Amino acid sequence: MTHMKKRNILLPFLLIASACLFLTGCTERGDVENAYGLYETTETFVSFGDSSSDSELSLFASDLCVGGTDNTVSDNVTAECAECAAVFVTDSTEITYAQNIYEKSYPASTTKILTAYIALKYGSPDEILTVSDEAIDSLDPSSSVCGLQKGDQITLHDALYGLMLCSGNDAANVIAEAISGSTEAFADLMNQEALALGATHSHFVNPHGLPDDDHYTTAYDLYLIFQEAVQNEDFVTIISTLSYDASYLDSAGNTVTQTWTNTNGYLTGSYKQPDGVTVIGGKTGTTAAAGYCLVLYSRNESSSPVISVVLNGNSRSDMYRIMTQMLSTFGNG
Repeated sequence: MTHMKKRNILLPFLLIASACLFLTGCTERGDVENAYGLYETTETFVSFGDSSSDSELSLFASDLCVGGTDNTVSDNVTAECAECAAVFVTDSTEITYAQNIYEKSYPASTTKILTAYIALKYGSPDEILTVSDEAIDSLDPSSSVCGLQKGDQITLHDALYGLMLCSGNDAANVIAEAISGSTEAFADLMNQEALALGATHSHFVNPHGLPDDDHYTTAYDLYLIFQEAVQNEDFVTIISTLSYDASYLDSAGNTVTQTWTNTNGYLTGSYKQPDGVTVIGGKTGTTAAAGYCLVLYSRNESSSPVISVVLNGNSRSDMYRIMTQMLSTFGNG
């Protein structure tokens, strides 16, 4: 398609936008500091398809939930339980609940959603990963691990369960090194993949989510990443598994067996599932800096998929409290 044809297609939209500015004096909103560039209207956001056909104009993010910058006010949701929260009903592309969804936040171990997505995209499930000294030595001994030791040999398939069920930072490092050669190179890949998914207000410096000033995301960006991840059936299988029996070899060739249990309180029965919603799975995350975080994949009464996010919850009980309130009230659209 020539540039002249593109301009002819865009001309009606530009005329409408110009009329709006003239009649209403519209200006860019300045009331939300971290809002996305909702007012940019360049060809970057428009796909013109095959150059041989001018009949269809496909808009960027036409199949994604896109909302404004206002927060939802509801007597049924205790907003004070968390800093950021959201409900996305993906079939109808609706954001039914929004609370500071564009505010930059520490993601804690919800980072591992992106790590798993990349591993499934670029890795082979049967690939044997060897646990390096660096993968273990670089971690705070008190951080969340799944118990891998230096020299262990484990398949990528099993390492992903250690990553997502019991939130193993050791598994995250091992996977990152296997995919990219180092955690630093993997972080570069994380940022490339996040940007490709539209997560433009995120930046990652490690595969596990331990705090760093330059490691952040938003509730909306996590939705974008998670929405792409759940398109992979293997990812959904992993996050919906209650427990997994792993078997791998240690450095001496001896068989090691471990049982890893999901940290999702809805799946373990520690917390009652929201009314009218069936929880499939998700990813928790907790650090002092990030508070209590949860990204959840569910189905509502109409069997429509729902993605919900809580970031920087005050406590574990508060995190599940606001998540339950949001899904019970807004999960069905």
